[in-house]
Order: sequence, then C-alpha cells, then structure tokens
Amino acid sequence: MESLNVLLLPEPGSGHLMSLIEAGKRLLGPGAAGGDDDHHGRELTVTVLVVRPPTPESALEVDAHVRRVAASGIGIRFHHLPAEDPPTDCGGNLQEFKSRYLELYKPHVRAAARELCASALVIDFFATPVLDVARELSLPAYVYFTSTAGLLALMLRLPALDQEFDTDFEAFEGTVDVPGLPPVPAGSTPGFMGRKNSPNFTWFVYHGRRFMDADGIIINTVAEVEPGLLAAIAEGRCVPGRPAPPLYPIGPVLDLDAKKDASNEACIRWLDAQPRASVVFLCFGSLGWFDAAKAREVAAGLERSGHRFLWALRGPPAAGSRHPSEADLDELLPEGFLQRTKERGLVWPRWAPQKAALAHPAVGGFVTHCGWNSTLESLWHGVPLVPWPLYAEQHLNAFELVSAMGVAVPLEVDRKRDNFVEAAELERAVRALMDGDSEEGRRAREKAAEMKDACRKAVEEGGSSRVALERLREAIREGARAATTTA
Repeated sequence: MESLNVLLLPEPGSGHLMSLIEAGKRLLGPGAAGGDDDHHGRELTVTVLVVRPPTPESALEVDAHVRRVAASGIGIRFHHLPAEDPPTDCGGNLQEFKSRYLELYKPHVRAAARELCASALVIDFFATPVLDVARELSLPAYVYFTSTAGLLALMLRLPALDQEFDTDFEAFEGTVDVPGLPPVPAGSTPGFMGRKNSPNFTWFVYHGRRFMDADGIIINTVAEVEPGLLAAIAEGRCVPGRPAPPLYPIGPVLDLDAKKDASNEACIRWLDAQPRASVVFLCFGSLGWFDAAKAREVAAGLERSGHRFLWALRGPPAAGSRHPSEADLDELLPEGFLQRTKERGLVWPRWAPQKAALAHPAVGGFVTHCGWNSTLESLWHGVPLVPWPLYAEQHLNAFELVSAMGVAVPLEVDRKRDNFVEAAELERAVRALMDGDSEEGRRAREKAAEMKDACRKAVEEGGSSRVALERLREAIREGARAATTTA
C-alpha cells in the first residue's frame, strides 16, 4: 500500500518544532513509538520540512533534537529545505521576523511537496502564507496551533477587533471580547496587540484571517480543558457569518521523556530529600531571565514566605544573544540569602530539569512564565500554578489559567515596569498556593487535579484527543481521495 505522505512545516524555534514533531508521532498512530523503521504498509508517513534556524544557538539545539528523533526509529522522516538568509530589517519585532522568514520558504515548500509526493500539509501558525502553495497544488492544508484555544479565539477575532478599535490596546483601559472567555482586561492581551501600527500586530491580523482558509486547525489543547473556547470557535462566534474550519484538539502534545543529564542530578537529589508537595518550583522558560532588581525581590518574597523552594534562576543574555546565561548568584542575590535559606531552598543557576521537577512528588506548586508547553506539563502532573507572564501571549494565558480554568493563584505583575513583581506580592501568592489552610490554594489544587485527570483520559483509547486524531486521519484520507478523483 502506498503511504499518504503528510508534510509538517514547523517554525524553526525549538518549542514549535518539537511540539509539531510530537504531533507527527501521534498522527502516525499506535506503534509509531515502537522503533519500527519499516514504513511499508503504514497508512501515513510523516515528513518534517526542516527550516534552518536563524541563529547558531538555535541551530545547535534544533539539530540535536532532529538527530535524536531520526535515530530513534520512530518513523518520522526529515527533509532539510535549502537555506534562506533571514530578514535583517525587523528591528526586534519577533513575530514579524518569524512570519517573514517562513514566507521566504514558500518556493522550497512547493518543490518539496512535489518531490515528496505530498498528500497533505500541516503548517505552523506563523507560516500561513504557505497556504497559497497548498491551494496551488490542490493539497489539503492544516494549521498547527501550538498555544491555547484562548489565543486561537482571539486571533480569529483579531481582524474584526482591528476594525472596531481606533486606539492602541496598550492605551485602552477597558476589556476585550474574546468569545469563550470572561471579558479580558486590555492589560492581559498579548504583547503583539500593544500598538496597532506595529508590524507584529499587522502580521497577527493577517494570520488570524488566513486561519479561515485552512482545511482544519490542529490545536495542542484538550477538549475538557478549554471546552467553552473550543465551542465558541466551532460555533462561528469568533468570525460571525463564516463557519470556522474543523478543529482537532489533540493535546496535550508533550514529549514527557525527561532526558537524563548528569549536571542536573544534584537538583533532583535535593528534591528527593523534601516532603511530598512541599516545594514551590520557579522556572521561566528558555528565554526567561532576571536582572538583580527582580531577583532580589524574588529572593525576599521566597525567604519571607517560609516555604521550601527550587528556583531556576538565569542571568542576562550575552551580547548579541537572546538566550539567558548561567546566573552569577553573588551578583544577582541579596547578601546572605543562600546561607539563610540553605535548609529549605535551592537556587539552580542554569537550565533546570523542568520535566523531572514537575513530575517529582515533592513539587506542590509552580511559579511559571505561562508558556503553553510548560503549562501543559504542569497540568499533566496536576501541579497548580502562580502565573508570572513575561512575553508573547503569556499574559493572556495567565488570565485564562486564573479566570477560566481556575488552576492558578493570581499574581500582580506590573507590566509597565517590565513585568516587575514586588516581594510582598510574591510572598502572598506563594503562601496562598502552598499553605494548607488557604481556600484559594485549595481550589487551585482541586482544579489542577481535575485537569490532570482530564489530560490523561483524553489520550487514552476512546479519549477526546484520540478521537480527534482519528477524525484528522480520516480527513487526510478523504482529502487524498478527493485529490486523486480530480487529478
């Protein structure tokens, strides 16, 4: 039997690429993880189109991940596209940069689709200009959405919001209507919405419009985690007058294998010595770092909270880099802090083993930047959160975690001061999350436990995400049959 070859086009950042590869594994179906290199007889084949990452640091990380997956025998194939020079005139506008960079690859995607006899195309949500290629080649095309249904609803609504609002959102003091969510304060909207004349905003309006041209939207969420938002999108409430493309919530799409790293063993050994659910874990993603002013507030808040903590603290990036450096603890922390808290706290000055930490029974709470992958890992393990958003869509995620999902204790973050948090506010939030007699913490823990149960049931046989995956496979089969009939 000739396999149907599904091409995946991820944005080359490691978070987006790894998530889409994991989605590809699920698309291959049961048995894909069994190390079977023989693709003959398999109904679907998955080929990842690899775009060269724009920085040497990102390239090293992505290349290492591609090599691991290729060597695993899992059945994912890789096709490296010819390299394009990244745009140099984006002026720090990251969303504009990602969108324009992927747009440059349209000719290479077209050539690869022909060469590899593609049956369908799945693209990252930053790559919507590539939908034109799919239409030209009569290929079914799906958008892969790595974030929340909340952000998806907002982006679908964004072209209309662009017309409705004359003022910049950063100057607006009211609320924004996102179907499926409570009224969203303007201060909780994503950073790209701040100024309407910014290229980032323009690109997100474009992407939100182009999502409607896809044959379906595959989203890394769980039907039971965001039911109101998925219903609002499916019912056409985000783009009145136009039915939304079919939705395929297949999450949580996570690589839960914690890679063992000898440099992190001391961190896990420290957790092994702590009582169950007693540690609050602070970690802020691949781009999160603190200067001395923020770090000292965190230190004071943790010290005064009286709770055990594991804090992954990273320092400012080196010149010319976006990636945080290993923290200089003498420079960033108050004098004597490490000595005073040595019996109940550990500051980890480099990349932390987040997957292993969240899975550890000693961890009872998570102070997080609210990246969606990190949030899903926390929900998978039933760990309640304190949201400290830093960039991208994280402020909207934080709002949803508190106001819609109920799995988090709120934290007052001063967005106008570069997301500064006062020591007293962090102390309050940690106490609320971790104190046994806190009603606020009890509710967050109960909801997090419910979400853990929902996430795990969703990926079992007959679960909502497994059913969505089968619907997606059937849609790909139908699309291939239709293309053969019209050829």
